[in-house]
Amino acid sequence: MNDFSFYSPTRIVFGRGVTDKVGAHLAEAEYTKALVVFGQGSVVRTGTLDRVKASLDQAGISHVELGGVRPNPEIGLVRQGIELARSEQVDVVLPVGGGSAMDCAKAIALGVPYDGDVWDFFVRGVKPAAHVPVAAVVTIPASGSEASNSSVISNDAEHLKSGINTDLNRPVISFLDPELTFTLPPYQTAAGATDIMSHVMERFFSGEPGVPVTDHIACGIIRSVIETAPRALEDPSDYDARANLMWAGTLAHNGLAGCGTNIPGKRDGDWTCHGLEHELSALDTGITHGAGLAVIFPAWMRYVWREHPERFLSFAYEVFEIEPVDESDEAIEDAVTATIDELQEFFVSLGMPRTLGELGVHEEDIDKMLPGLKINRGEVFGSFKQLTLDDARAIYASAL
Repeated sequence: MNDFSFYSPTRIVFGRGVTDKVGAHLAEAEYTKALVVFGQGSVVRTGTLDRVKASLDQAGISHVELGGVRPNPEIGLVRQGIELARSEQVDVVLPVGGGSAMDCAKAIALGVPYDGDVWDFFVRGVKPAAHVPVAAVVTIPASGSEASNSSVISNDAEHLKSGINTDLNRPVISFLDPELTFTLPPYQTAAGATDIMSHVMERFFSGEPGVPVTDHIACGIIRSVIETAPRALEDPSDYDARANLMWAGTLAHNGLAGCGTNIPGKRDGDWTCHGLEHELSALDTGITHGAGLAVIFPAWMRYVWREHPERFLSFAYEVFEIEPVDESDEAIEDAVTATIDELQEFFVSLGMPRTLGELGVHEEDIDKMLPGLKINRGEVFGSFKQLTLDDARAIYASAL
């Protein structure tokens, strides 16, 4: 087991009706004015936003609003939010929504006390030194942003999608009400489940030796998603399925599933698949992150598994109870291939795409994505297996 530092300061308030208690909890934490950040209408249509604002009013917390956050949130709205937060002198940023709203809110929170352009944090290596606290009302189990240290923002003018990891990004408190997820469209539920599993797999396939405690936690989270996501799709109001899916999303990305399998001194995981997918949604901001990962992860697995077959065999047994019939190279390859096929078939069974072509990405688009990948990941990247831009091109091509 490698040395690691695990830090998860977020208070989780979980359960039925916690949406109506947001104001009370923030007042107890002595916040007085919130910038409420939300997306393009779903929290308005479902009444969630009104419930949150009513709870703030009841608790005596004043608030201003910033709506219109799109999927793959754009830096322009972040900059607008920073100016609004400054002028209104808010003391907490409160996203109401999924990963896009939360990531946008985190970027705003970092930018408020910073004298320069907030984009400096995402592509110029500037490290933030202060922030406005973030609290979060989660409506989509997927990104895990409610307890993670990450924020990912797009810059349309530069055709980039880039992220920053800092503990300043971790929300001080997050509200998880599974009933809010009853109205999620099936596609968003499926893409969220894929994203959750991918957050765990990025850590499991770090290239480091296994850690039994962490591996059992990681694979247990994945098995729970495999069990509960189809139930949530079959019956959207299945509270137990929705609750377990929501809790899995949080645990998948707060760092717990990578403890001890981290590369010393580096981030806890490989994250190549996320890097490859980010270029897809930078190419077309309409591509849902989880849908892109459903295509990229199996393609990456087929390309790299021979580097550490023992990790794939462990994953095969822990998640799908697949074992090689003997110790021959052929039997190992058959077991690993069957495991990757099983994983991809699960994604497809949820309604996720199998190929990049289904997402509108074609061979001529591959070279358009490589410059952004080079900026975000460098000439050589990956910890499970070090890859080059030529390798990335081959993985994209195999997924067409």
